Amino acid sequence: MTRNAAGDLRPPEAWRLKPVYGSRTLLAVLACFAFLVWSAPRVELKVFVRNVQEFAANIGTGSDSSQIGRGLASIEDKMFPLVMDERTPLEAGSETRAWPSRIEEVTRHETALNPETLEIETREITERYLVQPFGYLLYVCGKMLQSIEMAIWASLFAMLASLCLIPLAARNFTPHPIVRTAARSLVSLLRTIPELVSALFLVLLFGFGPVAGILALTLHSIGFLGKFYADDVETADVRPQEALAALGASRLTVLRLAVLPNVVPSFVALTLYVVDRNIRMATVIGIVGAGGVGQELKGRFDMLQYGHVGTILLVIFATVLALDAFASQVRRRLI
Repeated sequence: MTRNAAGDLRPPEAWRLKPVYGSRTLLAVLACFAFLVWSAPRVELKVFVRNVQEFAANIGTGSDSSQIGRGLASIEDKMFPLVMDERTPLEAGSETRAWPSRIEEVTRHETALNPETLEIETREITERYLVQPFGYLLYVCGKMLQSIEMAIWASLFAMLASLCLIPLAARNFTPHPIVRTAARSLVSLLRTIPELVSALFLVLLFGFGPVAGILALTLHSIGFLGKFYADDVETADVRPQEALAALGASRLTVLRLAVLPNVVPSFVALTLYVVDRNIRMATVIGIVGAGGVGQELKGRFDMLQYGHVGTILLVIFATVLALDAFASQVRRRLI
């Protein structure tokens, strides 16, 4: 015999398992399926299916007549080999160089009109370049370091601002529900505006450079950290809070001594995630002139210098892998 919620005994036959799938679940699945069927033509999924089918049909033949095949062939032809060195044109008679740089001479033929004979002539032109091995790679690494610095500063500013918002946005510490609503609305607004959009306006205010990028990342990060920090404080263990409140401690003292020590591991995990995200976004917002390696990426892409673009992408990929390993080590030690 088993007791129900009212305390009455009920026979085992009266118990029934709740079905996993009910009519509401079925209706929700059908509604989702109907939405996908309606949305598929609007997002042109048929183009994706057609291109994949054409590419798959041409794999065995070695033909690149499909759109995907032509795109891959263009990337392979223009992006590789990657450009690692820096080549600077030299003036006639200049021999200044330092190890391990070297001077290279490139001969090319140029067809032009001879102003004296008025005939088309082809002449041979020799150009001299100062080649610095891995010079461009080092330059890109410097730009990547600037992106990392932008992300770190943005994460620091966002963390400090979000900590200040906790007493206003957390339900159990806010002085008034209207204050909490205003703080939560501000956080939601900052989270809604994409970094690229805010970076466009901040570039107008502060000019091209990393300052606009730092502020754009900071505003969006406050939208995330402000919400997550307040949510963690609201769901923290209430027993230490009640014990300190019974001793006459103020709200800020309870927050400092009873809540924050319990939520620090979660705060560390969230902050590390935001730092990792800001580093990746710092490489993107540079496209609109907000500093970092993204600005270099946009310039090289506009000039169709895909060998340089490949080097930048390689540096970004290696940096993300290294930072992910570093964040895992920090998380393992602190959490």
